[in-house]
Amino acid sequence: MKEFIELIARALVDQPEAVFVTEINGSYTSIVELRVAKEDIGKIIGKRGRTADALRTLVNAVSSKAKKRSRLEIID
Repeated sequence: MKEFIELIARALVDQPEAVFVTEINGSYTSIVELRVAKEDIGKIIGKRGRTADALRTLVNAVSSKAKKRSRLEIID
């Protein structure tokens, strides 16, 4: 999951070297934290949050195949 989100985020931003993804695993859920440069936060969120919603949808789709819940948090 971590590599998947990192790959997509690096394709969206202008500074791909500033993309950091951490995954916190629990017994039933995992939290994926995405950090990007301040200048690129708007590209990750998108207009009206549509890009962020699409990323969260992808995270939910991938995690449901693994029969686990995942949540994507975009950190400033």
